[in-house]
Amino acid sequence: EAEGGSGDGRAGRRLPPHSPSGLMLHTVEMHTGGEPLRIIPRLEAVEEAVAARGLSLLSLRREVAATQDHIRRALMHEPRGHAGMYGAVVVRGSAAVAGADLAALFLHGAGYSAMCGHAVMALGRFALDYGLVVAPSCPETAVRLRCPCGPVTAFVPWDGHRSGNPVRFHSVPAFAAATDVAIDVPGHGKVVIDIGYGGTFYAFLSADQLGLDVHSSKTRDLVSAASTVTEAVKKQFKLHHPESKDLAFLYGTILTDGKDAFSEEPTTNICVFADEQVDRSPTGSGVTARIALQYHKGLIQLDQTRTFRSSTTGSLFTGKAVKATRFGDYHAVIVEVSGEAYYSGTATFTVEEEDSLKHGFCFK
Repeated sequence: EAEGGSGDGRAGRRLPPHSPSGLMLHTVEMHTGGEPLRIIPRLEAVEEAVAARGLSLLSLRREVAATQDHIRRALMHEPRGHAGMYGAVVVRGSAAVAGADLAALFLHGAGYSAMCGHAVMALGRFALDYGLVVAPSCPETAVRLRCPCGPVTAFVPWDGHRSGNPVRFHSVPAFAAATDVAIDVPGHGKVVIDIGYGGTFYAFLSADQLGLDVHSSKTRDLVSAASTVTEAVKKQFKLHHPESKDLAFLYGTILTDGKDAFSEEPTTNICVFADEQVDRSPTGSGVTARIALQYHKGLIQLDQTRTFRSSTTGSLFTGKAVKATRFGDYHAVIVEVSGEAYYSGTATFTVEEEDSLKHGFCFK
């Protein structure tokens, strides 16, 4: 009787009992190259904040962090999420201005990102399949997204009924922020890093500088070393973003196999971001930043496609610089990144007010 029909008043109930005042959150679950994306299609508190105050996306990011962070914690942390969970809040209405189909805020275990390439590819498919694009076209539709770092366009296969793969996107201007910077890393001595921007900033170095190998070293050793590099760079190098202080932060460190010169063979990396979170994909914004560095160093030319492999899942993205541009004082490029995003389900999450762990917890 619980799933329908007549009965004792519980007929048709498909949800567990939950507090009337407690959260009930509907999500669409996806992954791109193994990296999860928990999409929140609507969040009333966010839409109300946008409607009432007309906030920019960066301002909205600050507002949500200050007033709605319990939602991020509930969905990203255990028991509903896990240490590698990633999410996106879809923002419609006036926040998706300037001709965009939708805007997005990005969530992870430690906070809020400014850009996320794997999420953009998944959201491109989501936008088509859930009717957020007014007039999709065959065989490919341009889906315009506003991210906290700026406007990004995803190009999504569309057969008239459903979206497909591969999805590609064109980045915000990407640039080499610094190259060949010597950093003192506790436990490892001096290493030489590059810093690239692909919507957010990453430090890059070959794992062998740390006595490690992205193919064969234990993941925990790679994560520990990359996190130590991130902290060292934060203390020893000041970042500058041409448009916003809110974007001038180091998101993480990407350890590579050192194969930066152009090759038809894939180059492998592992991205460790936020609070020791490991990207299961090759990292869309990381590929963007790495292409910008390789272009800056003359290692690749415009429209030369490189393949990037995740050391965690073996999944592949491709990337190429498609256009040279300027961004503030920087010589920059627009980078195209391509990958495959897939649906893994939908979910409804409930919160009971009496639950002392209702807003999640972290366990490493």
